[in-house]
Amino acid sequence: MPARSEGGRGAVPRHVAIIMDGNGRWAKRRLLPRTAGHRAGVTVLTPLLETAGRMGVEFLTLYAFSTENWIRPESEVNTLMELFLETARSKVPELNERGARLRFMGRREKLPAAVCEAIEEAERLTAHNDRLNVYIALNYGGRSEIVDAARRIVADGVPPEELDEATFGRYLYAPEAPEVDLVIRTSGELRVSNFLLWQIAYAEFYVTETLWPDFSPEEFVKAIEWFGTRSRRRGGV
Repeated sequence: MPARSEGGRGAVPRHVAIIMDGNGRWAKRRLLPRTAGHRAGVTVLTPLLETAGRMGVEFLTLYAFSTENWIRPESEVNTLMELFLETARSKVPELNERGARLRFMGRREKLPAAVCEAIEEAERLTAHNDRLNVYIALNYGGRSEIVDAARRIVADGVPPEELDEATFGRYLYAPEAPEVDLVIRTSGELRVSNFLLWQIAYAEFYVTETLWPDFSPEEFVKAIEWFGTRSRRRGGV
C-alpha cells in the first residue's frame, strides 16, 4: 500500500482539493456559450472520482460555486443552478452505488430551495458510504467559512482562553475532514480564489494549464505522482 500523505517517494495525499477552473475559456475557444463549458465540465466527474478512489485518496473536495460567483450574469447563474440539479439527479445514484459519501460545504440559505432539497437528499442517501468522501463546495467562500465559525464560537460562549486551533477547527463546515494535502488548480491561474483558506495552510499546489473540461484521469494521476516527489517539512528543516 502506498505511503500516506506525510510525504516522501510514492506518498498518496489523503485529502485532495480541486479548483475546477476553465469552463468558460474552454467554451470560448470552441465558439460555444459558457454554459456549454459548464456542461462539459460535469463529464469529468465520474472518471475523476473513480481514479481518486483507486489511487487511495480518502477525501476529495471540489470547488463548484463560490460566494463571489453570484455576480456573474443571471442567466449563467440560473443555468449553473439547473445544472447542479441535473447532476444530482443523474450522478448521485451512481456515486452511491460506488460507495462515495457526498457532503456539501457553504452557505445554503441563498441557494434555491430545489437545490437545497437535492443536497439534503444526496447527503442522506450516501451517509453510510465509506469508500471515498466527496465534498462539494457550493456557495462557498473561505473567508465566509471563517466568519461563520467565529460567529458560532461566540454564540456558544467559548471562553477566549479556551480557544485554540483545534477548537476553532471544530467549528468549520466540515470539521471531520483532515487538512488538505494537495490542491490542484486547472487552467493555469496562480491564486487560491478564497478556497479552503484555513485547511490549505500546508498543502502542496499543483497547477496545470489544462482547462477543467479536458482534465483527464491521466492528468490526475500525474498530479498524485508529483505529490509523491514532494518533501513536506511543515516549517521544519
